[in-house]
This record gives sequence, C-alpha cells and structure tokens, in this order.
Amino acid sequence: MSTPTAPSQSDAESSADPRRKPFYASLWVQVLLAMVFAVALGYLAPARAVAMKPLGDAFIRLITMIITILIFCTVVTGIAGMQDLKKVGRVGGKALLYFEIVSTMALVVGLIVGNVVRPGSGFNVNPASLDARAVADYAGQAKAQSVTEFLMHIIPTTVTDAFAKGDILQVVFVSILFGFAVSSAGPRAKPITALLESLTQVVFRVVNILMRFAPIGAFGAMAFTIGKYGFASLGPLVKLIATFWVTSILFVLIVLGAIAGAAGFSIVKFLLHIKEEILLVLATSSSETALPTLMEKLEKLGCSRSLVGLVVPTGYTFNTDGSSLYMTLAALFVAQATNTHLTLLQQLSIFSVATLTSKGASGVQGASFIALVATLSVIPTIPVAGMALILGIDRFMSMFRALVNMIGNGVATLIVARWENELDRATLQRRLA
Repeated sequence: MSTPTAPSQSDAESSADPRRKPFYASLWVQVLLAMVFAVALGYLAPARAVAMKPLGDAFIRLITMIITILIFCTVVTGIAGMQDLKKVGRVGGKALLYFEIVSTMALVVGLIVGNVVRPGSGFNVNPASLDARAVADYAGQAKAQSVTEFLMHIIPTTVTDAFAKGDILQVVFVSILFGFAVSSAGPRAKPITALLESLTQVVFRVVNILMRFAPIGAFGAMAFTIGKYGFASLGPLVKLIATFWVTSILFVLIVLGAIAGAAGFSIVKFLLHIKEEILLVLATSSSETALPTLMEKLEKLGCSRSLVGLVVPTGYTFNTDGSSLYMTLAALFVAQATNTHLTLLQQLSIFSVATLTSKGASGVQGASFIALVATLSVIPTIPVAGMALILGIDRFMSMFRALVNMIGNGVATLIVARWENELDRATLQRRLA
C-alpha cells in the first residue's frame, strides 16, 4: 500500500487559515455560472452565441496542447516507478480485463434499454428521403475502423508524429516502450527518471494555470452548442436524448455505484469530489479536457502515482463505457426509426462488432459517431443514411458520452489501485469526506 502523500503547501495554508475562500471563487461554481450564462445567451441571441465558439475551441486546444507531454511523463515515470516489469504487465492486464468487462456491460445495458424503451418507434422514416451525403464523410472514416487498421494505427509513423498529431493511443504506445526501456536500464536511467518527474510537476503547474480559463472555455463551448442547435432542434428526438441521458445517469449510479461500493467507497461522494471535471466535460463534450486534473485528483485520493500514470491514459482509449452505451442504443434507434426489423442474431452481431469499434472511440468528440457508422455497416439491412437522423443532436449525446467515459475511467483507476494494494484507503475516505 502506498504511503500517504505529504500535504502540499496549499493544503497546509488552508488548514492553518480558518477563513475559507468565498464559494464564488471555486472553479466548479465559476464553470456552472458560465454554463448558465451560456445557455441564456444561446437562447436569447443565437447568432452571438455561435460567435463564442472560438473561446471553447481555444480552451480545448490549450488542454490538448499539454496532454501528450503529460501522458508521456506520467506513463514513463509510472512504469519506471514500479521497478518490477512483471508488475507492470500484471497491472496492465488487470486494467484491460476490467475495461473489457465494464464496457461489455455498458453494451448490454444499451441493448436492453433500446429494446425496452424503443426510442425510435413511431418515426416511420423512409430511408430514401434521408440525406446520405450528411454522413458520407463519417462513412469514409469508418472504413478505417477494421481490427487490422485499428492495430496498425497504434504504431505511429515516427515518434514525433504521435506527439504532433496528439493521438493519445499512439502516445501511450510510445510511452510504454520508453518506460520499459527506462525500467530495464536500472540505475543508469535514474537521471532520466528524475528529469521526467520534475517535468511532470512543471506540467501539472501549467495545467493549474490553464484551468483558470476553464469558465471562459465552458462558456464558449456551451453557448455555441445552444446557439447552433438550440432546444427547438431536439424536437421529436428528445425521447432518444432523454433515454440516453437517464440511462447514463443510472449506469453511473447503479452499475459503477455497485462496483465502487464493493471497493469500499461511495460513488456519490466520488462524483462530488470531481464536480469540476463533470461540469467541464458537460460543457466541452470532450473527456480530454478533464484528463490532467482527474489524474491529479486520483493521486491525491490515495492512488500511487505510478499506477495512475499507467491506468488513466490507457483507460481513455480502452475504457469507453459511455461510448458503449451510446453505440448499441443509437444502433437500435436507427433500426426502429426506419422500421428495420432486427433478429436476435443481428443484434448480437451489432454487439460483437461494437466491442471492437468502441475501443477506437476515445474522449474526442465525433469519434463515437464514426465508430457507430462502422458498426452499422456490418448489418446491410440497416440504412447507414439513417445516421443523419441523429447527426444534428450528436453534440447533446456526446456530452453524456464523454462524461460517463471520464467517470468510468476514474472509478477504474481506484478499483485497479485497490486490487494492487496501491490505494491508501485512509486518504481516500478522508478526501471523499
């Protein structure tokens, strides 16, 4: 079990100073207020709200700018910190096993909800009347979602190419190789490890600086969403959105809640602990924006730094609970809306393919939509053009997709940390309290 981390200077100052900072100085309050103002602006002045898009894009760029170097440092120091390469393989194996089990459960839940609620029934859409050109670009990208292409995509053309493109999966691959090399070098690589640990501390300080702009980024992203699409655009698709949102919330509270309870902590307290990250992901529709601060909070909750550095970046590619929920539910919606009857075998085929295609749907907005198009392609009877029905509301769907992905990643890290006795339970309970 890892030893409790020493309190930081800010912790010491806050405990010494009985005065608490005003509530409006808290990041989550500022982000929440920014979202409220953004919704109001989007409703009252849609054109002006759409013009706020660069604010959200700029903030997302600021975060993604630092993510690759952060992942590289944390993964390499994480593997080097474990020292025993067998332990690295054991932790990685347990993490991948957990990711696969929970993501599969999410796929099953999506299938069950889709068959019970039937959100697409009553649409009676003629596939010939749909604009197939609207999803043509996504269909083209979906052709590269085969297993072979996915595996080949993991390997970057050059090391620098992975960092230049900002591809998380490729960066993780390079980082793991580098981490194994540093670990196998033994004492001779200590200067490199020390350098990377120092660089990690600097990167986290940069993240803390960038997070001061989170309310502005949240305002810009949410204002654009409401101004561009508006509440009126939801129309008859509100049943699908409501079904997915409710399913996502229940999945977090019941499924992830049961897993968290078995591990000895409350899912509700954990959600309250990461409320800033939750609001940020909802506003930006991307789980990547919360990755740096989520890693920092997990470490402060008592997880060892080496385990957080290995599990969290890997989970952002392979632990896609929200994307899995979305894919099976949305696939059934398209089939029901176009009056396409699916046999049990065809539904199982969608389920089987989705277990693979969902792994390519990381926290980036739009990746899940491409993966869904690739999944529907295996069932010729379902018109892929039917995806045009939900293209306009994908932004609203991606909010909870990314949110469940992020929450599931945090829970997974705590679970794996407990399995490995790399979790300080006293620190966890104290922080959550």
